[in-house]
Amino acid sequence: MGRYIARKTEAGWVVDFGRLNEAGDKFLVAYEATQTGSSARFEIRGFDPMREDTGWNLAAAKGIETAMRDFHGADRPYNIAVLPAERDGMYVYLYPAQVKAGVYPLGADVRYRVSPDGTKIIERRQMHKAIIESVPARTDAKVASGYHTHVLSDLPEDTDVLLVLTRKPRVSEVVIAGTYMFTINVDGRISVSDLPR
Repeated sequence: MGRYIARKTEAGWVVDFGRLNEAGDKFLVAYEATQTGSSARFEIRGFDPMREDTGWNLAAAKGIETAMRDFHGADRPYNIAVLPAERDGMYVYLYPAQVKAGVYPLGADVRYRVSPDGTKIIERRQMHKAIIESVPARTDAKVASGYHTHVLSDLPEDTDVLLVLTRKPRVSEVVIAGTYMFTINVDGRISVSDLPR
């Protein structure tokens, strides 16, 4: 089917599974999963013929294709996420996928801001250069926090927060950037302090 594209609605998550048509002017939805009541329950509906979408799914799929043509990441599987931008357009994130249980990769990731129709890159932001793979904690020790430094920015990046919110067990992450120490807490909040001199 090609892609799955999720969007959050007032009633919960809706995930459409499909692909771009050959002309690239429609996203063809084969299946749709709609969240029901509980976050763990989804109702699945199939479409035959496939439902044609010219809205968010089409723009998001085109944005993914545009970003992937430009992206030159590490030789490994990548996750892709598309989020609406605060102004016109959307953000397309490409970040390394987890390939081993308990090991959470961070780095070699890029955030694109693309046009509302998904066909033009407005901004490209390399968030991290190298990939850091967290090593699972020893079973006889309790991990208090993770730690890494930034060389491309003086601020934590979006995927730094994503790491904290998805890593199991959840622990905070200390990010040294510029002359500051940022602590990303397990709820996603960030506190900042000056580095000791």
